[in-house]
Amino acid sequence: MDFSDPPLENTTMKLILAASLVAGASALQMPLAGKVGASRVSAPVKLDRRGMLAGVAAALVAAPALAEYTVPDLPYDYEALEPYIDAATMRFHHDKHHAAYVANVNKALVGKSEKSILDLQKDAIAAGPAVRNSGGGHYNHAMFWEEMGAPTGKGPSGELAAKIDEAFGSFDKFKEEFSAKSAGRFGSGWCWLGVKADGKLAIDTTPNQDNPLMDGGCETKMIPILGLDVWEHAYYLKYQNRRPEYISGFFNVINWEKVASNYAQYASKGVGIPF
Repeated sequence: MDFSDPPLENTTMKLILAASLVAGASALQMPLAGKVGASRVSAPVKLDRRGMLAGVAAALVAAPALAEYTVPDLPYDYEALEPYIDAATMRFHHDKHHAAYVANVNKALVGKSEKSILDLQKDAIAAGPAVRNSGGGHYNHAMFWEEMGAPTGKGPSGELAAKIDEAFGSFDKFKEEFSAKSAGRFGSGWCWLGVKADGKLAIDTTPNQDNPLMDGGCETKMIPILGLDVWEHAYYLKYQNRRPEYISGFFNVINWEKVASNYAQYASKGVGIPF
């Protein structure tokens, strides 16, 4: 995986554009406006090399920078999820893996129209592997960090708890199904709790960095409110090949207040969670 710094294409493109504009003006011998009533305009302006470089510099300063996605800060310390998710994994996962997704999606979108990371998801598969994998990876991880927090021992409550009981029979049955599907996702991917178009909750999994917001990304069309990363990089330092133990530990660090907010403010209204 490429962990290099984000590319500099934006700056390079602006430099080329500015140089072209200034060079073009010089070649065309752009005239100054003539005096009112004058029979002819003044002599053409000729730009020497120093003038051209000054024009390039001025254009670079004036040109607006293209927006780029950035890695969000964790809403808690690296150690906050201990002992269920270790600090070393959090540092590596957030600072390296997530950063690589952000760098690569920014690279893939150079010169293209700007979209929020939420709006990018719908057509991500059609946009090609770079946007699908890295754009999906950025969105998925942004949700993942925010839906977790220091262990509190609390579960879902209120409307979300009622919806879970309605869909699965009880919270324990929800945990059982979510855990089984997370463990059963072959290879790398995610397990999701989401809201379908009929307002009911459902669980499904996706491969790699796909998510249910993508057209063709998930068998169950729904808006995700909770996601579990089951790529090995999310747990291997602590759990090695013991994915079921990692899944069990995950339930201790879910921030159910945040998940409830994802449901009430967005998904229940048919809107994806923005980041």
